[in-house]
Amino acid sequence: MNFPVAAKDIPRSDTFVDIPNRSTSQGVAVPAYLSEVYTWAYLAPTNVELLDRSIVVDVLLFGNARRLMRGALKEIQPGQKVLMAAHVYGDFVKRLAERVGPHGSLDVIDVAPIQVEHCRRKIGHLAHVNVRHADAAAPGGGPYDVVLCFFLLHEVPDGKKRAIVDALLNSVAPGGKAVFVDYGNPHRLHPLRYLLQVVNTCLEPFALSLWRHAISVFASDGDSWSWDKRKYFGGIYQKVVVRRRT
Repeated sequence: MNFPVAAKDIPRSDTFVDIPNRSTSQGVAVPAYLSEVYTWAYLAPTNVELLDRSIVVDVLLFGNARRLMRGALKEIQPGQKVLMAAHVYGDFVKRLAERVGPHGSLDVIDVAPIQVEHCRRKIGHLAHVNVRHADAAAPGGGPYDVVLCFFLLHEVPDGKKRAIVDALLNSVAPGGKAVFVDYGNPHRLHPLRYLLQVVNTCLEPFALSLWRHAISVFASDGDSWSWDKRKYFGGIYQKVVVRRRT
């Protein structure tokens, strides 16, 4: 069990200052941090095609991709109304659409237009799937039975983490849940801990925040929710299932 800390108790630092957005013709802002830090991964057309392969995802997750996907899919029942807070590479969105099934509905959103179009090519032909351009901090379309945030929080600044967590929790229907799968805090003796620390410092500047803070910290009203956390692969990864307290 992961007990929440009020958002007001988070130490203030530059990492908690919201980074300004850059407008797009679609009316949804592409965050400056995305273009400045992750253009090579998510906005460059050639790399989008090259990186969107299951083998790439599995290598990046040290062979844990399938296990983490299964853990997320386990939280969803066929026929539910589900929100996926961002497109992810590999075949996960296809598996998610299959899990929800034709008697349910799946919304996949992304703040990057190129990712929206790429996701539409993968699953946009399915009648129960709606892929749309939206920011996870203002997803719209709710309420949902399940809100899924799969490896998004580690890629955004802490102020944005707070906005996303609050918005996603506000999108959960009564009796529903939010599911966060992301990086966690590796055990201090984990052989990959210090390699990840170097890699994150260089390539994932917002990821180390999830080593220092539980996801519950980023909720403004965390005490109103229960936070059940499971660790994977020596704590490198985590799944947090969030339900409103009754």
